[in-house]
Amino acid sequence: MTLDRRTLLVAGLGALALGPAPALAQDYPARPVELIVPFPAGGGTDAVARAFADSLRKHLPQSVVVANKTGAGGAIGLTEVMSARPDGYKLGVGTVEMTMLPHLGTARFTAEDFVPIALLNAEPSAITVHAQAPWRTVEEFLAHARAYPDKVRVGNSGVGAIWHLAAEQLGHKSGVKFSHVPYAGANPAINDLMGGHIEAVSVSPAEVAQHVAGGKLRLLAVMADQRAKRFPDVPTLKEKGIDVSVSTWRGIVAPKRTPQPVVDTLRSAARKAADEPDFRDALARLDLTHAWADAPAFQKVIERDNAFFKGLMGELGIAR
Repeated sequence: MTLDRRTLLVAGLGALALGPAPALAQDYPARPVELIVPFPAGGGTDAVARAFADSLRKHLPQSVVVANKTGAGGAIGLTEVMSARPDGYKLGVGTVEMTMLPHLGTARFTAEDFVPIALLNAEPSAITVHAQAPWRTVEEFLAHARAYPDKVRVGNSGVGAIWHLAAEQLGHKSGVKFSHVPYAGANPAINDLMGGHIEAVSVSPAEVAQHVAGGKLRLLAVMADQRAKRFPDVPTLKEKGIDVSVSTWRGIVAPKRTPQPVVDTLRSAARKAADEPDFRDALARLDLTHAWADAPAFQKVIERDNAFFKGLMGELGIAR
């Protein structure tokens, strides 16, 4: 092969190597996009995902299909997203568990294995009991739990998930030992509370709002810096002298190494979808908080909580 022919061949191969990127950006998405929810249907994460997917369909030329892949406190679904081909056709609802599970040693991924697209929602934890329970205040609830160590069963959304850590932190700060009962998500835990199988749940106010309004459950305290707008009469733990403020967040993430043109397309579509009145109204109907942040700001939230929960788990003695 002559030098000229060899040079032309190398140049041609280089052009082929560079060629797909613009085509990918121009054609994406060319088929339906799957959105993985790492928790069961019926909970807050699922509700945010489905409301957002409905709005996102208006701003992408292909449909968005929601799939629940549950278990291990969110690790199973998030691991599937992390392991997916980084082409934008399998996305995930990233939750705060991204920054928690790796420090427990229960996940193969780290927070760095995901590319943030957009933050959509944020909710605090809260302590909720059955409406027929004898405790009308959080002080009464904690006094009972203190008198009966390891007897008060508090349901959460899985070992190492945010609501588990919220209850662990409450017990640590108040000198109480709970019996922590893991579920595949918030909704199954709430169902068992309704059935009298556990004494409390540590999920968000939004996830119990319907049952509280119906007189079946009672909110005792919110783990936030400010009271929940939906429940202005419910105190924060800080008001009661217990320095605990634990919240979750939910957003859209993609696997690491997803091409930047695809990420940019998703960011643009996500911004428009999050501004849709239908999406905002859907969150409001579910008592969920609209908390938009674009990728750079979302990345800072992830980095902040990654450092926070690493320290917290070390303090609680559960880090691996």
